[in-house]
Amino acid sequence: MKEETKDMAETGTQNTSSSIASQLIRGLELQGQPTDPRTNTDYLSLVSIYPELNTVSTSDVQIPTSDGGVPARLYRPAGDALAGFVWVHGGAFIAGHLDMPEAHWVSLYLASQGISVLSLDYRKALHGVKYPAPSNDVLAGWSWASENPGALGLSCEARLHLGGASAGAALTASLTARLRDGAGVLPASLLLAYPLVHAELPELNEELREAMTGVPADLAFDAGFIRDINLNFAGSEDNFKDPYAFAGEDPLTGFPPVYVINAESDTLRASGELFVDQLHAAGVSVRMDTEPGSMHGHLDHPHTEPARKSVERMLAWLLQSNS
Repeated sequence: MKEETKDMAETGTQNTSSSIASQLIRGLELQGQPTDPRTNTDYLSLVSIYPELNTVSTSDVQIPTSDGGVPARLYRPAGDALAGFVWVHGGAFIAGHLDMPEAHWVSLYLASQGISVLSLDYRKALHGVKYPAPSNDVLAGWSWASENPGALGLSCEARLHLGGASAGAALTASLTARLRDGAGVLPASLLLAYPLVHAELPELNEELREAMTGVPADLAFDAGFIRDINLNFAGSEDNFKDPYAFAGEDPLTGFPPVYVINAESDTLRASGELFVDQLHAAGVSVRMDTEPGSMHGHLDHPHTEPARKSVERMLAWLLQSNS
């Protein structure tokens, strides 16, 4: 036990050794990001099913910052850009990367339909990295895009939207509060996929509890796991009430139009649904859809119907919001 405690202290992990979250965090700190075992999510496999993806041009970008830069990838459509979108992947603040389908495939699809996308990475809450570092990375990426709309084929930043999935949704929602309060230009709209925007998981209603029946254990995130993951990100319970860390703690007045896509069988739907209620109460224009037959992270599974339906919903929102 002493040796285990010593190892965890050296990696910067703050959770107890009995926590599932802390075991996951420690594994990532010691072994790095795992290799995706799937063989059908590479570019050639995706193009074989979605041939229109082959029309998209991509280029890697390093967003300059005082902390060494933020990795990003720019996706440009073959013709004129109909809108621009800054997109941030999920991964519980500790995992994920630009090549995962939730980042790469989603961006390719939207770009193939005329939406320029800047897909952002960010520092993970590992090895002592805590809030606000990941939020600052997303702010840097958004600021770069809004200051360089021409890089996305836009004449101005007025057609630039912001969004993310899961932890990426948390980061972009809380960033929107920072932007509203003077940190930068507000997005034309905010698009959130299966978001977690509260420090503590809201109570599940009976319908959602029933929807979780049969969900694999690694996707059935309970309140304790969510709390541990969020505490690892926030660094302190004192930051649980910081709206720049968790947007659900904000009054939400002054937010741009918001679109929330929840997964049907996902405990995080409780956070998405509560957030929509809060937005309504704040007088913000908001729309919510729940993807039938989906579980958390379904955008990372591009060969499934829920993923295809959700990217179509995203495209329709971005085009409609830009008309």
